[in-house]
Amino acid sequence: MICRVCDSNDLEAVLDLGEQPWCNHFLKPEEAGTEPHYPLRLVYCHNCSTTQLDFTVKKEVMFGDHTYLSGVTKSLSEHFRQVAMEVDIAMNERTRKSVLDIGSNDGTQLKHFQALGNDVLGVESSKTTAALANTAGVPTINAFFNRETARSIGRKFDVINAAGVFFHLEELHCVTDAIRECLKPDGIFVVQFLYMKKIIENLAFDQIYHEHLLYYNLHNLSILLARHGLQLHDCFLAPIHGGSMIAFASHAGARKPSARLTEYFAAEGASKCNDIATYRRFAECVREVKQRDVAFLDDCRSREQRVFGMGAPVKGNTLLNYFGIGRDRISCLVEKNRLRKGLVSPGMHIPVVMEDELETPPDVYYVLAWNFKHEILANNKHLIDRGVQFYFPVHAEAA
Repeated sequence: MICRVCDSNDLEAVLDLGEQPWCNHFLKPEEAGTEPHYPLRLVYCHNCSTTQLDFTVKKEVMFGDHTYLSGVTKSLSEHFRQVAMEVDIAMNERTRKSVLDIGSNDGTQLKHFQALGNDVLGVESSKTTAALANTAGVPTINAFFNRETARSIGRKFDVINAAGVFFHLEELHCVTDAIRECLKPDGIFVVQFLYMKKIIENLAFDQIYHEHLLYYNLHNLSILLARHGLQLHDCFLAPIHGGSMIAFASHAGARKPSARLTEYFAAEGASKCNDIATYRRFAECVREVKQRDVAFLDDCRSREQRVFGMGAPVKGNTLLNYFGIGRDRISCLVEKNRLRKGLVSPGMHIPVVMEDELETPPDVYYVLAWNFKHEILANNKHLIDRGVQFYFPVHAEAA
């Protein structure tokens, strides 16, 4: 393969998570065992330092329809509200703005832009979630965003937002070109992405899965944007998902780089988070986490403790499949998202049960939705007081 960002063929494999199913492919119980598996390998580009997957599951498979809803957690909705406020401040020269959201899901982000008096439009590939957004009063086109879709919309926007989608893109360069074409001369492109520097620091390897084709630091993101006439001018790090970078880009030369952008670039250099040696160490640590957590769950089993998974996030399936954790170690996955009710997880086939239908708690919650730690602990203080253990695999913390 060639690098998805710079077209170099100087690539090195750094982490092999094995053959895995598409992690959002939750199944009906009778479908268990029919799901296809694909290679899940992370490779590093020695030319531009982009880490990326070397195998692509077609976007029509992953995003034509799925069960992820961004409005399920209060933490994420609050994060989106803060982003909308930050953008509003950055664009204070006009009171009413046009906002396009790419991969808009159920419209949660756009609702916060609407609340500020903006005109909004979403583009969402999933039929189910696009329908939910339209029903909620968020105008949404059910389509994949690319140059063809952009030209069919036929207008330019003050703000273009891409939250948790810019690393999904199979048509990366086509989509980035389309963003440039749709952005007004003084407009802002907001890129919200899992920050690879934080993934490494947190050992959050479960955020590597087939939907996430690319893994950005500011360094390699700036290389990609420059190729398409766009330039970073500001950014800030948000705590959501264990550390997400909210980057602001504009047409090249339109805005001056901020002091905090310069500081983040300097921090990347000091941490060596773009160096191949860092990724080699990261892979070694991931293998150590596997050994530790399997031993923990085996100890729970030897003591006849019931273990439930807390949450059924798509990233959790990377962990479950790589660790080889099935129903012999975790009885069920406890979830709020009703679109997953009655389904089983891909690969390990652990049943999903609704939190409000659970009769008795387990002895241990193995928290797959670790990125919502504070919300989970606050909502379950009554269980902690009763002695239920909450174990966080990524951070190796228990409460």
